[in-house]
Amino acid sequence: MATPSLQPENVETSPGKKPLPELLPARMLNEFVYCPRLFYYEWVEGVFRGSADTADGSARHRRVDGEPGAFAPAPQLAEAGIKARSIELSSDRLKLFARLDLVESADGGAGVEVTPVDYKRGRPADADGMPAAWPADRAQIAAQVLLLRDNGYACREGVLYYAATKQRVTVPVDAALEAEIASLLEQARTAAAGPLPPPLEDSPKCPRCSLVGICLPDETSALHALELSHAGAGRQLALFAEPAEPGRPVRQLVSARDDLRPLYLNSQGMRVGKSGQVIQVREKDALVQEARLGEISQVNVFGNVQVSTQAIQEFCRTNVPVCYFSHSAWFYGITTGLSSRNVLLRRRQFHTADNSALALELARALVAGKIRNQRTLLQRNHIAPPPEALLQMKRLADEALLAPSQASLLGIEGAAAATYFQHFPGMLKPEDDFDAGASAGAGLRFDFRGRNRRPPRDPVNALLSLAYSMLTKDLTVVCQALGFDPYWGYYHQPRFSRPALALDLMEPFRPLIADSAVLSAVNTRMVTADDFVQSGPAVALTEKGRKGFLHAYELRMGSLVTHPDLDYRVSYRRLLEIQARLLIRYLDGELMTYPPFVTR
Repeated sequence: MATPSLQPENVETSPGKKPLPELLPARMLNEFVYCPRLFYYEWVEGVFRGSADTADGSARHRRVDGEPGAFAPAPQLAEAGIKARSIELSSDRLKLFARLDLVESADGGAGVEVTPVDYKRGRPADADGMPAAWPADRAQIAAQVLLLRDNGYACREGVLYYAATKQRVTVPVDAALEAEIASLLEQARTAAAGPLPPPLEDSPKCPRCSLVGICLPDETSALHALELSHAGAGRQLALFAEPAEPGRPVRQLVSARDDLRPLYLNSQGMRVGKSGQVIQVREKDALVQEARLGEISQVNVFGNVQVSTQAIQEFCRTNVPVCYFSHSAWFYGITTGLSSRNVLLRRRQFHTADNSALALELARALVAGKIRNQRTLLQRNHIAPPPEALLQMKRLADEALLAPSQASLLGIEGAAAATYFQHFPGMLKPEDDFDAGASAGAGLRFDFRGRNRRPPRDPVNALLSLAYSMLTKDLTVVCQALGFDPYWGYYHQPRFSRPALALDLMEPFRPLIADSAVLSAVNTRMVTADDFVQSGPAVALTEKGRKGFLHAYELRMGSLVTHPDLDYRVSYRRLLEIQARLLIRYLDGELMTYPPFVTR
C-alpha cells in the first residue's frame, strides 16, 4: 500500500498532537497487518463496534482465559509440563505488550522451553492442502514469542489454535520473522502518527469486518471517484494512492435496517425498571411492556415517567441513550454512557467550524439539499404541483450553492421556506374527506395557513413541531454516538442549549422525514382533530394523538430509500448515520465536498 506523499486538506497530522501509550498491544499488530485503517480506528481513535464474530471470539476467549496464571520467572522455570493462562508480558525494547491466552512449558533438551498458544475462532489458511497461519495471526503470535524471549524465556515457536477446525498451526520464529515483526511495529507506529489510512479497494476482508459500517470503504471510494469525474483528475486527493474505478457498483456492506428499536414512554406515571436483561414498564403497578436490553436502540421519556437507577446504569453500560422530553414534547436532555473517545474527530470538527469559508461551503450544501428535497416533496404530493413555485425553488436551490455569506444563505432559505409552506396545504387531504367527527373535534381543523410555533396554534403546526423535535433528538443521538459535539455546527451558530450540528444535518431530512411523517399521519388518519387540545392560543396533542404520530414517524424512519450516489437501499434511520459518517469522511480529508442526501 503506497504511502501518501502529501497530506489531505483540512487534516492535522503532527505526531506530537496524537499522544498514544508507549506500549502497543500485540493484538493491534494483528489489526495493522489485516487492515491499517482498522488498526487506526481502534488504536488511534478508540473506535470499536461489536459484531457476531467479535462476540463469539470474546466468548471463546472467556472459556480459555482464567485468573492470571502462576508462571515462574524465567530464571526459576525448571519444570516442564506447566500450563498457565492469561499471562501479561511487556517489552521496553519492542515497546510492546500482550496478554497471552496460554503458555505451555516443555523439555527442550537444553532446558525448559515455553510456547505461547493463541486461540482463534475461525479456520486456518490453506497452503497446498495444509493448514497455515493467516498473515495477521502469524504476526501476533510471533510478537508473543518475542515478548517471551525479551522476558528471559527460551522460546522457539508459537502455536495458533483455530477453534472452527480444532487445528493447531505452529509458527517458528527465526531471525527473518523477527526482523519482519520489528519492521511491522515501526510501520504501525508511523501509521498511528499520520492521517487515517485509505480504505481497502474491493477487499474480501470488508464484509466480515465489525467496523465496516464506520469505515464505509466502498462508499468512500465511490464518492471520491464521483468527485473526480466532476472535478477532473487534477483534484485527486493524496490520501488515495490511485483513483477508484468510476461507475463500479458499491457493495452494500451495511444492513438496510437496524434490528434495534426505540422505546417510547408516553403515558404519565409510568415506571421503568430492570429485571435481569429485561426492561420492564409498569403503569399503576401493572406490567404493560417488556423488552430485552439487546432489542432497544434508545429510550424516549415524555413528562412524568420514572426510570430506575439500575435501568439507567444498564443503559449507560450498553450505550443506549435515554432522551428526555417535556410533557409537550420539548427535547431538553439526554443521558448516555461514555460511548465515544474520539476526541480527534471533535478537534477536526472545531477546526473546520473555525474556518468561515469551509463552514459556509458545508452550510450551502445542506441548505441547497433541503430546498431540493422540499421541491421534490411538493412535486410528489401536491394535488396540483404549482409550476411557478417549483421553478422558484429550483432557482433558490441553485442560489444557495453560490451564497456569498451565512446571512445571504439565511435569506435564501427563508424565501424557499415561505414558498414551500405557502403550498403545503395542497399536500394535505381535503378536510371534506375526513369523517365529520374527526374534523369537528373540539372545533379544531387541519387548516394550515403558514408555519407558526412556540406555541403552535393549529394541529398541523403542532405535528410539525413534534416531528422536528423527534428528528432533532435522533440526529443528536447519532452525533453523540459517532463522537461529534452536537452543539457546534456550521450553519446553525452555537447558542446555549441548541444542538447546532444536529440541526445542520437535519436540514435535508426535514421534508423527507418530518414533513412526510406529518402528511402521512394526517392523510391516513393516524391522527384526527380529536387528538388535539387547545389551551388559549396553543394547540397540543393528547397522549393518544402523540402515540399515533410517533407510529407514523417510526414507519417513515423504517421505510427504505435508495441512496442516489451509492445506489443501494437503506432505511431513513440508517441513512442518518451514513450521512453523519460521510461528514466524518469530509472532515478527515477523504472527500473534497460533503454530499447531502437529495432524493431522486
